[in-house]
Formats: sequence, C-alpha cells, structure tokens
Amino acid sequence: MKHIRVFRFLLLVPLIFSTAYAKEDGFKSLRQTSSSFATVAKTVSPSVVFIQVESFTDDTATVPFQSPFGEQTPLNEEFLRRFFGESYPGLKPGRKKPQKQRRTLGQGSGFVFKVKDGVLSDTTYIMTNNHVVKDAEKIRVTFKDGRVFNAKVTGRDPQSDIAVIEIQTDDFPVLELGDSSSLEVGEWVVAMGNPFGLSHTMTAGIVSAKGRTSIGINDYEDFIQTDAAINPGNSGGPLVNLDSQVIGINTAIFSRSGGYMGIGFAIPINMAKEIANQLIGGGEVTRGHLGVVIQNLTSELAESFNIKNKQGILISEVAEDSPAANAGLRQGDIIIAYRGEPINDIGNFRNKVALTPPGKQEEITIVREGKRLDVMVSIGKRSDDQVIAKASAKSTEQFGLTVQTITQSLARKFNATAGEGVVVTQVKPGSISALAGIKTGAVVLQVDRKPLKNADDFIREIKRASKNKRVLLLLRTGNAQHYVVLRW
Repeated sequence: MKHIRVFRFLLLVPLIFSTAYAKEDGFKSLRQTSSSFATVAKTVSPSVVFIQVESFTDDTATVPFQSPFGEQTPLNEEFLRRFFGESYPGLKPGRKKPQKQRRTLGQGSGFVFKVKDGVLSDTTYIMTNNHVVKDAEKIRVTFKDGRVFNAKVTGRDPQSDIAVIEIQTDDFPVLELGDSSSLEVGEWVVAMGNPFGLSHTMTAGIVSAKGRTSIGINDYEDFIQTDAAINPGNSGGPLVNLDSQVIGINTAIFSRSGGYMGIGFAIPINMAKEIANQLIGGGEVTRGHLGVVIQNLTSELAESFNIKNKQGILISEVAEDSPAANAGLRQGDIIIAYRGEPINDIGNFRNKVALTPPGKQEEITIVREGKRLDVMVSIGKRSDDQVIAKASAKSTEQFGLTVQTITQSLARKFNATAGEGVVVTQVKPGSISALAGIKTGAVVLQVDRKPLKNADDFIREIKRASKNKRVLLLLRTGNAQHYVVLRW
C-alpha cells in the first residue's frame, strides 16, 4: 500500500511542475507583450505633437429695438424711415452692429515624419488632418518634452483630409512610415494622440477591417478600421504597429454620443504619404483623371453581363474626349484589374486612379462581351469639373429601386435637366416600387417634398423617410408629374 502511495506521488510531480512552468510561460508572454507596448510608447511619443489651433470668425449682432416711444410707437415705420433714415433704431429688423471677430479654439494631434529628399534641412514637417488646421489663424504645437513652437500650414488637401504643417527646427526624431498595404486584419496597432486635450495618450487594439470606403467622411476613402480607442483630439495622430512604424492617421470615430464606441477610422499611410509629399513639393495635390462613371457589380448585373464570379466594377458612362474614351474604353465594360491588381470596389479604384501621376501609362484589364482585354490608358490631369471615376448608381434594396445622378447624356436621353432629380435606371420585379407603377426612365424630383440634386441626396432623404415606413415621391414621366406613396 505504501508503495502505491509513493508511486502516485511520483506521477503527480511532473504534473505539478508542468503546471507551474505553463503558468510561468503565460506570465512571460504577457510581460513580453507589455514590454512591446512600452517600447512603442517610448519610441513614438517624442515625435507626436499636441496641436492647438486659434481661429477667428465674424460675429454680427443686431441692436435691439429702442424706440423713444417704447414698444407702442405712435409713428409708423415709413415716417421714421423718411425723416431719420434706415439707421433709426426703432425700425425693424433693427440695425446691425459692426462686425466683431469671435475667437475659437480647436485641438488635435500630429506627428513628425520623414519626407523625401530635397526639402529644407532646417524644417520639421508634421502630418495631421486637414480638419484640424483648416481655419487656423495661429497654430501652436507642443512636444512630449514640453517645448512649444508656432507652426504654419505647408499645404492642405480637403478631399483626403490630409494636411502638413511645419516648424523651423530640425531637432526632433522622425517616425518611420510603414507599409499599410501589408497590414493584416487582427494585427495589433497602437493609437497615439491627445484625446480631450490629455497629452500623449496611448491606446491599443487590433485592425478590425481594411479598405473601408463609402463611409461619407472624405471624398477619397480607403480607411483602416480599428478598435483602438480614438476620441476627439486624437485626429491627426499616428496609428502605429508594434514595430513603431506609422501605418495610418487617426481621423474619425463612429459614434452616436460623440465618444468612443469601439470603431475608429484611420487613413492608410501609403495614401497619406503620397499626398503629403505633393503638399510639401508644390502646396497642392494633382490627381489623375480617367473620365468614367462606374458602379458596383451587383449579382443581377453580373448575370446580365455574363460575369460568373462577380469580380470587377461596371463602366456605366464614358466622358467624351476623356483619357478613357481615347483608350477605347466603352460603356458596359467591366474593369477587373488596374495595374495588375484586382478591382472589386469603386472607392478603391477611384483612389488608385487619383494617386496615379498625370501622363503615366497604366494598364486596365476589362471584360467586354465575355472576352478579357488589356487596355493601356494615358492618365489625364483632373480639374475640379472633371470626373475621375465617379460612382453613379445608388440602389435601395427595400424598394427595389436603383437611381442615378442625371448627367448631360442622361438629360438628353430622358428629356431631363442635370441637377434636378435623379433618373430611375432599374426597378426590381415584384418590389414595392414595381407594384407602385414606377418604371425605368422616370425622374424622381422630390422625396417627402425635398428637392433632389443627385443620387446621394436621394439616398440620404430615403434613409430619413424610412423611420416612418412611408415615403412620398414626386415623379416625372414624360412631360407629366405625379406623386407616388410607397409603404412597407
């Protein structure tokens, strides 16, 4: 019996030691992770700045009515106007005081970054968001060590929400810019910034998604989505990986309350650095121009165009004398690759074209009538009134209705006016729109009596109306206008 007890004890000894070792290994792993975050904080913090912005806006006040007769003046306004002029204080709506400038303060974050060769050696460049400094009269940046500098704007790009500011010193370390295209969903990332004015705050999380477009924040979007806490004041700060490389710029949060709710968005550094270098080199951004209107390839469209795997985006219009037209691209072509890289999203395609230098020859792979073709296009230079690669059609699944902004060609085709309403390009059979008698080619002028200018207006107003489970549409078919009520 004694031998049996000894034997059992000897069997337990390895188990006890293995449990102890496993526990120690777990603690060791946690210590290594903690040490990695601490290293990132020490490396990154000296290059992150707290940005304070001072701006001034005109504030016009109206002098209250001060008739010498009080509120019940026995003299009418015409009499007072004739003998005392428009400046008489008893006249409605009152006279305006001279404009005063109202001082407003804003704040955000930024970081020192390494720029391409050939710039001033005594200047430190700081990357941030355009919305942080767009109305700035005075900019002050504060570093981790307490040093404060006055800064000026080097260049801004509202369409991507990127800005570069500069200070006259070269005494601060720069952050290494990483490769945001190699970033993986699930990878650890760290957000640095000054949320709510709390200087040099670090939060950690993971990359929860990539390639977020059509969020509606910027004109050009390809956001990294993260659950690292991003709050007001974090805007412009760096999102870095565990190698202390910047892989994004903290830009926005998804919030119903104004605070952090687990979803933040950062601009990929690959996009940001291209724009930043252009701002430093010339003070503005030059974007590529293709001249097509595009839309996502739905299952129904893919079937109609005999596309089995639903890869690609559809060209719904080609502008006359555009680079696309000159290269032979046609309406109905399916773009499946750009520069050999697969294309499945209109936002991603717009970004790629926009960041292509004008004059450069690029290969676009298309499918036309079931055949795969490679087309070389000489990218043009975009002006403000040109189309790069615009998303055209907007659909509402619940209504079975697809609409499109009225272009000049569509205006001629449907006897419509560009900027007045949207044209119905598709009605799903059996949908509430089809049952209400709406047909392809009809022009939707109003949603709940609110005039429409484009497809984005239509989607916005439809979303508002959806709360009531009912929407009133004003349609024009041919030369006749009529209202239609959709209920669901």
